[in-house]
Amino acid sequence: MGRHFALIGAGKPDQRAARSMACLAFVILLSIAFWAGALWIADFLIRVGSLGY
Repeated sequence: MGRHFALIGAGKPDQRAARSMACLAFVILLSIAFWAGALWIADFLIRVGSLGY
């Protein structure tokens, strides 16, 4: 392998950290959406249950 190939590879920024942070943010967003939906459904069921149906 030529020396210039090794230097080009070493100069690239590490994108794994940015990718893992984006993945973590996406998982947090999904979990917040899940729990918000779960609370909404629970609130709906409690309200319907209190009406006597």
